[in-house]
Amino acid sequence: MARRPTIKDIARRAGVSESAVSFALNDRPGVSQDTRARIRRVAEELGWQPNSAARALSGERSGAVGLVLARPAHTLGVESFFLQLVSGIQEVLAAERTALLFQVAPDLDAECAVYRRWWAERRVDGVLVVDPRTDDPRPALLEQLGLPAVTVGQSDPPSALTSVWADDAGAMAQVLDHLYGLGHRRIAHVAGLPGLAHTARRIESLRTQAERRGLGPDRVRSVLTDYSDAEGAAATRRILAEPEPPTALVYDNDVMAVAGIAVAAELGIPVPGRLSIVAWDDSALCRVTHPRLTALVRDTAGFGRLAAEELLAALAGGPPRSRESERPRLEPRESTAPPSAAAY
Repeated sequence: MARRPTIKDIARRAGVSESAVSFALNDRPGVSQDTRARIRRVAEELGWQPNSAARALSGERSGAVGLVLARPAHTLGVESFFLQLVSGIQEVLAAERTALLFQVAPDLDAECAVYRRWWAERRVDGVLVVDPRTDDPRPALLEQLGLPAVTVGQSDPPSALTSVWADDAGAMAQVLDHLYGLGHRRIAHVAGLPGLAHTARRIESLRTQAERRGLGPDRVRSVLTDYSDAEGAAATRRILAEPEPPTALVYDNDVMAVAGIAVAAELGIPVPGRLSIVAWDDSALCRVTHPRLTALVRDTAGFGRLAAEELLAALAGGPPRSRESERPRLEPRESTAPPSAAAY
């Protein structure tokens, strides 16, 4: 196994003292510009990298930020949203030579325990907090620890934290405008996990927009799932078995929408002839399914880039602020159409 180069190796190769190497590599005075340049050239030739643990113990940055995801593990492999989000985050961090430390936790208590451990061990300089809750203990904990953080998806964060967010309420209003304009008056929303702030915003927006049009809870409603294709399919079967089933279904992600269209085919219900379907997040799945799915389109990777940029700005001493990402837009495709006359 190859031995990692040390400061002593650099000093020997450059013909200087170890203290001179330390001054040069840590941007401290005490060596000339020519000597500093020679030391850094030798360090690069040897492939030397700073020891992140030692730097953390000395009070310097660790060069890493953290992301903990507290969701059922079986839902992660089928949902494209987080893959796109992380790709955007990584794009920004890689350009700044900052590592991303990622961990999956079984629940919120375990996630908070990870933050405490990372803080105690100085493993990360800051964290990205996803899936904001309606009653969320994490912002207060992070403020108490003094660990810089950016919340992803929280439209009204505590003043001490920066937040990036998307207009879920406006997006749901677009969906209902589209379906109502087509003539749909019985609509069901197959929502995601309970307790998530964006789930609550979407449900509230759907209810508000429906009431504005004189549609009560007997006509427009939401049901909760875990975002998986299995629960999306099970919810669809229950809804379509009702005496007066909805003529339109809105799903909180692409995977559940595709599962829903498969259930409709299994039951002999044509889409969009007797049932219209809308997916919340557009993806390749929505574009290759037959018929192609009407979906809310947004730049999820761009959302991740914005989150990472804001965290780096916070680490540089920038003030907390709230940043709205690009607003989602509805792209109508072949899965939505006016309801058949037989439906009413």
